Amino acid sequence: MFPEMEQILDQMKHEHRFAPKEIVLCNVIAYYGRARLPESALRMFDEIPSFRCERTVRSLNCLLNALLNCKQFEKIREIYANVDRYGVLDVCSYNMMINACCLSGCVSDGWSLFEKMLRKGIQPNAVTFGTLVSGFCANSMLDEALMLKKEMVKWFNVKPDVCVYNSLIKGFGKGNNLGMVYKLRDEMLKTGVRLNSNVYSTLISVFFRVGRKEKVSRVLEKMRENGCKPDVVTYNAIITGFCNGKDFESAFGVLNEMKEKGCKADVLSYNIIVSGLCKEGKLNEALDLFEDMPKRECASDVVTYRTLFDGLCDAVKLKEALLILNEMLFKGFAPRIASVNKLVDGLCLEGNMKLLELVLRSIAKENVSDINTWRIVITTLCKDRVLNSLQLVDALIML
Repeated sequence: MFPEMEQILDQMKHEHRFAPKEIVLCNVIAYYGRARLPESALRMFDEIPSFRCERTVRSLNCLLNALLNCKQFEKIREIYANVDRYGVLDVCSYNMMINACCLSGCVSDGWSLFEKMLRKGIQPNAVTFGTLVSGFCANSMLDEALMLKKEMVKWFNVKPDVCVYNSLIKGFGKGNNLGMVYKLRDEMLKTGVRLNSNVYSTLISVFFRVGRKEKVSRVLEKMRENGCKPDVVTYNAIITGFCNGKDFESAFGVLNEMKEKGCKADVLSYNIIVSGLCKEGKLNEALDLFEDMPKRECASDVVTYRTLFDGLCDAVKLKEALLILNEMLFKGFAPRIASVNKLVDGLCLEGNMKLLELVLRSIAKENVSDINTWRIVITTLCKDRVLNSLQLVDALIML
C-alpha cells in the first residue's frame, strides 16, 4: 500500500505541530528496499530534511542497505565517491560499501575503502574482515584471504569467526584443495569456533565436487555428534551434489528423507532438481515434479517457471512451453526474452500462425518482448508472403 503510505508522508511533511523521528523515515527507506524500489528509497533519503528531521549516519546506513538489497552497486559507488559530503560515517557504513565492491567484483575498491576507514580512525570489526575475506575468496585471491586472516588477529585483535572460515573453506574447496579444507576445519575445532550448518554444507559441496561423496554420510554424523541438526541448506547441498552427478534417484530420495526428518523442503530444493532434469533433457520428469510441488506444500516461484520454460523452448516442445508461458504470465512472472524469442522462432519455422498469434498477443500485453521478437515475426511473414505490407503494419499496431 505504497500510495497510501505516501499520502500519509505528505501530510507529515506539512504538519508543523511535530517533526517525525528519523527512525520512522528510516523504516520507509527499508520498506522501499525490500520492495526493490531503489529510486524511491533514494528520494526518501533526499527528502528527510524537508520533514524538519536531522539526517544522520543511521538513515545513510538504511539507504546503503536498501541499495544492497536492490543490487544497485553503481548507486553505492556514487555515494562512496562523494562519501565526505555525507558527514561522519561509521564502521557499518564502510562494511556495506565494501560489500558492494566485493559483490560487484571490484575487490581492489573494497580494499581502498578499508584503508580509508583506517586512516579515518574507524576500527574494523569481524564483519569488515568477513566481507573482505569473502570477496578475496570469491575472486580466487586465496593467498590474500589467508594473509588477511592472520593480520586481523595480529594487528587488530579480531578473531576469525565462522563466516571467515566458511569463505576460506569454500574458496579452497573450489580449487579442490582438500588438504587446506581439512586444515581449516581442524583449526576451527582447535580454536573453539563452532561449526554451523553453513560450514558443514560447504564441506558437503566440496566432497561432491572432488568425487568423494562417500564422505557425506560421515559429515552428517559429525554434525549430529556436535549438536548441529542438518537443515534445509544442508540437504540442498546434498541435492545439488546428486543432481550435478546426474543421480536424480538419490536427489528424490533426499526429498523423502527431509520429510521423514521433519525438515521442510523449500522452493530451492525443487528448483535444483527441476534445473538438473531440464539440463539432461528429462523434461517429462521435470514437469511431473513441477505439478507435484503443490501436493508437497511448496509453491513454484519465478525461477521454477523460467527454468521449465527455458528447457521446453530449448527442446522445441512448443505447445508445452506455451502452457507454461501463459501460466507464468497469469501469475505475474516475466520469462527470459531470449526464451520467448526461441518460442516465437520455433512457431514461425513450424508455420503455426494460430499459436503464434496467441503468443504475440500475450507477450505484447505483458510487454515481455524486444526488437528481435518482432524481427523474427516480420522476416517470416514477409518471406512467406502471408500478409501484404499494409496488413502487416495494421497487425503490428494492433499488437
